[in-house]
Amino acid sequence: MGDPLQDGGQHLDTLINLFVVWGPKLVGAIVVLIIGFWLAGMITGLIGRRMEKSDVDPSLVPFFKSLTGTLLKVLVVISVLGMAGIQMTSFIAIIGAAGLAVGMALSGTLQNFAGGVMILIFKPFKVGDVVEAQGYTGSVNAIQIFNTILKTPDNKTIIIPNGGLSTSSMVNYSTEPTRRVDWVFGIAYGDDVDLAKKTLNELLAANDSVFTDPAPFIEVSELADSSVNFVVRAWVNAPDYWAVYFYMQENVYKKFAEVGLNIPFPQMDIHQDK
Repeated sequence: MGDPLQDGGQHLDTLINLFVVWGPKLVGAIVVLIIGFWLAGMITGLIGRRMEKSDVDPSLVPFFKSLTGTLLKVLVVISVLGMAGIQMTSFIAIIGAAGLAVGMALSGTLQNFAGGVMILIFKPFKVGDVVEAQGYTGSVNAIQIFNTILKTPDNKTIIIPNGGLSTSSMVNYSTEPTRRVDWVFGIAYGDDVDLAKKTLNELLAANDSVFTDPAPFIEVSELADSSVNFVVRAWVNAPDYWAVYFYMQENVYKKFAEVGLNIPFPQMDIHQDK
């Protein structure tokens, strides 16, 4: 049997050697960990304050602060583990492989997430705008990280993923304060063209929402199979677009009938030989 005192002395020497070898590394790693986390918090707070002062959507600020803080802390932990003597090559490779697998599994979700971030940063539209995208037209009810919510004129809720929305064509009807209203009206062959132009001008002039500058545009646009067609264009404030559009549709029908102008419609004459 060995001498207990001698065995105890050997264990003590081993512990002392371990402390001499690893003690400074552990102390240094702990100091770096504390300072690194403190710096990460300070940098994150600084980024958050800068974003709050700049023209960045408020919903992005906590997200970017959290993302920045997490990345900085991960870098600090990796550095500390390396200082402590842990081989990080295999560890980083495992993290990379895991990240690749997760990214492939969530590719659609990540695309929608990236699209939401791009929309919130560049702001091609905002809540309340009327847009046409992905085959739908409606007012923007909410812009979320993964989806954009539209409300259609008949009060349907449309949920559009941000991935496709951020990379495809889109029409924003609310960007400009004014819009041009276009119509095509037809009269029968043989009707008075000058009278038709005069009547259209009078109807536009009677509506206070129609701009006089630029002045409305009325010209014969087509000699169609059964009608002489006029193109009519007028500028209005964007909120008045549909009111003016429907005003002309109704009043042209009434006024043309009053002044003796005929609006053609498809018809077929059948002649039967006796």
